[in-house]
Amino acid sequence: MHVLITGGAGFIGSHLAEYHLARGDQVCVVDNLSTGALSNIEPFLGDPSFRFVEADILHWSDLGKTAAWADRIYHMAAVVGVKKVLEDPVAVMATNMTGTEKILRAVHGGGWNPQVVIASTSEVYGFNPKGSFAETDDIVLPSAGRLRWTYAVTKLADEFLAFSYARKYGLNIVIVRLFNTIGPNQVGHYGMVAPTFVRQAVHGEPLTIYGDGAQTRSFCDVRDTVVALDRLAACPRAWGEVVNVGNDQEISIRGLAELSIQRANSSSSLQFLSYKEAYGEEFEDVTHRRPVLDKLRALTGFAPKWKLTDTLDDLVEQERAKMLHAVRDSREWPRLLTSSSARTRY
Repeated sequence: MHVLITGGAGFIGSHLAEYHLARGDQVCVVDNLSTGALSNIEPFLGDPSFRFVEADILHWSDLGKTAAWADRIYHMAAVVGVKKVLEDPVAVMATNMTGTEKILRAVHGGGWNPQVVIASTSEVYGFNPKGSFAETDDIVLPSAGRLRWTYAVTKLADEFLAFSYARKYGLNIVIVRLFNTIGPNQVGHYGMVAPTFVRQAVHGEPLTIYGDGAQTRSFCDVRDTVVALDRLAACPRAWGEVVNVGNDQEISIRGLAELSIQRANSSSSLQFLSYKEAYGEEFEDVTHRRPVLDKLRALTGFAPKWKLTDTLDDLVEQERAKMLHAVRDSREWPRLLTSSSARTRY
């Protein structure tokens, strides 16, 4: 199978690349590295079945040709994270909406009909008061704090674009609403809570909780997520549908912080920040976000395999390995500077 992954140097995209390479597929990743990282795909660069293109899909001249080559396309390219959204809402609008339209146009003009996964988000449910969200539930976005909801609005627009192309041109598209995916190689730069908590716990720093920590989320390991996306892409009954993807086990943000401290065997304390202190502006956060997974199960038989404690243990181990590597580098650097091989000769 030929697989194209936009945003493939990002967190989920790079795990998709690893998953398909392990199955023997040909994988092409395109990423402008604005939020993705070359380190995420570095292990694959020597693989003859892997190709990386550093490009912005808004301007990538080979998009049409590569879309026509692909048997499957995962459109993961997006500006993500609350901090990034608040910093540059213009980029969010351009990348998330224009990028999706370009992908859909390329698929339609490619001369054949690949399987396409369009990544949306659980954020589109907004302030719906229900305890858990099904795909048929109403979308309730507040009029206040407009920039906070830029990401959700662009992803909702992406959904409508995908539905429109699927209906008009009969394209094989499934839209996935992702619920808080976490796992190895995720970073906390743009407000991702789990890697931030783990890093703080491993380093013995206070864990910073935004708000009172009573808000709840449902976290799904990325290694489960990629399996669900693969099954949905290959399921004809899922084409033209929107499907929740995640884990329906729920935990409060304070509970996640305390669990992170426990798994890291850390003595870190908890520190509470207002949203204004955290983001530079005040807004009301969603109190809960838990998926109803009945549709996903009915279409694919999927059930998550990774427990939250197992995922946190992997993140703790990864963070400790980074610390050890940093310590070794700090010890090695002075020695290299004074060694004869490292001296500069004039």
